[in-house]
Amino acid sequence: MRIFQDEVYKNRQSELGRRMQENGVELFFCPPSADLEYLTGTQRRRPTFGNIAYTHGWVCGAFFRPNHDPLFVLPRMVAEFDMPHGATGEILTISETDDGPAMFEKLVKGFGPVKSVAVEERTWADTTLRIANCTGAKVQNGSFLTNPMRRVKSSGEIDLLRDACRLADLSMGEITKSVSDGIKERELSEELDHLLHLEGSRGVSFDTAVWAMGPSTNRDANDRETSSVIGSGSSLLFDFGAIMNGYCSDFGRTLAVGKADVELSEVYDIVIESANAGLAAVKPGALASEVDRATRKVIEDAGYGDKFRHRTGHCIGLDVHEHPFISEEDDTPLEVGMTFTIEPSIFWPGRVGARIEDIIVVTENGGEKLNTYSENFVTVDSASGTLDSGVGGCAHEDHAPSACMHGQE
Repeated sequence: MRIFQDEVYKNRQSELGRRMQENGVELFFCPPSADLEYLTGTQRRRPTFGNIAYTHGWVCGAFFRPNHDPLFVLPRMVAEFDMPHGATGEILTISETDDGPAMFEKLVKGFGPVKSVAVEERTWADTTLRIANCTGAKVQNGSFLTNPMRRVKSSGEIDLLRDACRLADLSMGEITKSVSDGIKERELSEELDHLLHLEGSRGVSFDTAVWAMGPSTNRDANDRETSSVIGSGSSLLFDFGAIMNGYCSDFGRTLAVGKADVELSEVYDIVIESANAGLAAVKPGALASEVDRATRKVIEDAGYGDKFRHRTGHCIGLDVHEHPFISEEDDTPLEVGMTFTIEPSIFWPGRVGARIEDIIVVTENGGEKLNTYSENFVTVDSASGTLDSGVGGCAHEDHAPSACMHGQE
């Protein structure tokens, strides 16, 4: 099933063609990827830890040319089971017993003489080399064509991101009820993945992380989830995301298990203040690095600067990590419709840990959160698992993901 109506994909392909002509690119090859899903509605399979391979799998993808429908080249298994109904464009199917390299070469040479070819950045090396050999053309990374299109989201895309955020908010409220002294991190992460899937997520947008930090454990944030038992006096940090109709969320909160010590309460307040400072810096024309600087300054001024050890955030959409990054080295100006995370943290192994993460959309009036889950500091009673302070739920009552079909952008 494709998420948007045909006209949306036609318009995207026309815009790609315009950018190709503007940059002198005659041919663009795109394998299964977020770019291909964006341009054609061909949904990717859920990611797996092990690689899935087919005979002639390296041919899989589509060629794009200005003023032409895409031309798909597909192994038979992909054509049989993975192509969405109604996708427009010609399809060349290569069966297991076919001479795949010869058929691919004939196809590429059939485009005629080309001097400039672009490929999506995750194209197989085998494919890239064969295209270069067949055409004799300069082959370049095609991200400069698609990234400017994808970084600014349409209203339809923002609705889908809001759905993914709503699902993360709902799941956070549910998983909080399962937290108690003695439960294992892995139990919580497995339950969280199950919740996300049951509520309609295509899968998790990245590997779910649930980990404890504090005086009772020397854990660091690089141990994203273990079989360790969560003890009283720990902070419990969450980092997870849903996928709704191809669009990703990325979310984080921190709970206290048992009575929170003074430093954890103070650190949590600093992290919240940091996130709010970053949000306040969001406006059209502001630089990504300026949002990073505003977020980071609060933590540095509080004396924890060396404990904020990663970038402030990243753009997000069909991929969980998209360019530009909300980071000190990225001076990309923000535009209305850009969506990205703000995710400050303080990680001090053996002492204290706290993080928060929400997705922000740039509007004419500044930044707007797509997540509605409360920022209140939640303490879970270590014996009963009940909440004894803060608010453990969404700020809004309507948690149900909206309908998945979107007719326009």
